[in-house]
Amino acid sequence: MNQEIVEAFTTMVKDKKIDRDILVSIFEDVFSILMRKKYGSNAQFEIIVNPERGEIEIFLERVIVDKVKDPSREISIEEVRKKTDEEFEIGDYYPEEIDVKSFGQIFGRRLINLAKQTLSQKLRDIEKEITYREYSHKIGEIIVGDIYQIRKDEILVNHNKNELILPREEQIPKEKYRKGDVIRAIVKEVRKESKGPKIIISRADNLFLARLFEMEIPEIYDGVVEIKAIAREPGERAKVAVVSNDDRVDPVGACVGMKGVRIHSIVKELNNENIDVIHWGDDIEVFLKRAFAPAKIKKVEIDHANKKVIIWADADQVSLIVGRGGQNIRLVGKLIGMDIDVIREEKPIEEYEVDIELIDFKQELGEEVYQKLIEAGYDTAIDVLKAGMNKIKEIEGFDDEKVAEIFTILKEGFEE
Repeated sequence: MNQEIVEAFTTMVKDKKIDRDILVSIFEDVFSILMRKKYGSNAQFEIIVNPERGEIEIFLERVIVDKVKDPSREISIEEVRKKTDEEFEIGDYYPEEIDVKSFGQIFGRRLINLAKQTLSQKLRDIEKEITYREYSHKIGEIIVGDIYQIRKDEILVNHNKNELILPREEQIPKEKYRKGDVIRAIVKEVRKESKGPKIIISRADNLFLARLFEMEIPEIYDGVVEIKAIAREPGERAKVAVVSNDDRVDPVGACVGMKGVRIHSIVKELNNENIDVIHWGDDIEVFLKRAFAPAKIKKVEIDHANKKVIIWADADQVSLIVGRGGQNIRLVGKLIGMDIDVIREEKPIEEYEVDIELIDFKQELGEEVYQKLIEAGYDTAIDVLKAGMNKIKEIEGFDDEKVAEIFTILKEGFEE
């Protein structure tokens, strides 16, 4: 049995990473339960556990009496004299060693099974706590694991024999996952639950992108270049604002690398997510001009109290500023922590270099609208724009909404 104890301790200390002192305490607690179940809650005993030698010694301590009334706490002088040649007197405590090898006979199968169940439960509880602490210290760090199960709303990842969960909302949209694939993610959250700690990992979190920058870009890892802000729509586009703490180092160039080699490895990891690296500036107006380049901004108005920015730009620059589906302006707004509105400044009609025949807008305007404009004597787009909205509204069947739509179509034709 001693050899079994040594092996059990070695396995638990090495594989399960359970502290030796904690293990000793667990064994002492389990054997204490056995002793109290067998000899009563008032029984006095001492348990000595030596994991190095694989020894467990248990001494039941009973007071020596002439006539026994409570066998759990008393032992007769006659019985003591049969057990030992040492001199004991009535009133002394006699430490009787329990034969560990005869546990089965002494305690019975039911109590032995109870002890095993108690030991297993205590060990499981400690393993849960160890796992919880281990991953709590890893929050914000990148881990590398392998996918072992794909479910409808989550993916289960194996990391050092622990189960990690990648929920759908923490996945990169449209990214394909397969069982057995190696995956990188950050530890986002660790929750305590009855079944054990629930470890949530993420590939969609901004911090995952920041950690990838640290891994791939030595200047960021060393603190020479600093990430000031990140705005991201996972799998589609991200904007990263960076600043250099050394005037000799270009922060954007350091992040992009020679021929884009550094940023390319990050883009590849993120399922070809587009990444814009922008030179940060404390002057919001200067920063916005950098962030929206190559689009040109004419004027910026900042409302710090309401966290709002209004920018003015020529009509032909607005689509570049806003981006597809408003994504570009939305991400820049996240970088500065403000809502951004853009005001389109129309180009005066006199500045249009060429005119466009109205027939070129026939499809966008529709047959009926096109024919009414032609019948009213308007042959080109500039003819209509010069006439003005009030004049065009005089045409039968044209209300404010229809005229506004006509003017929008024609002006957009000059911006293309």
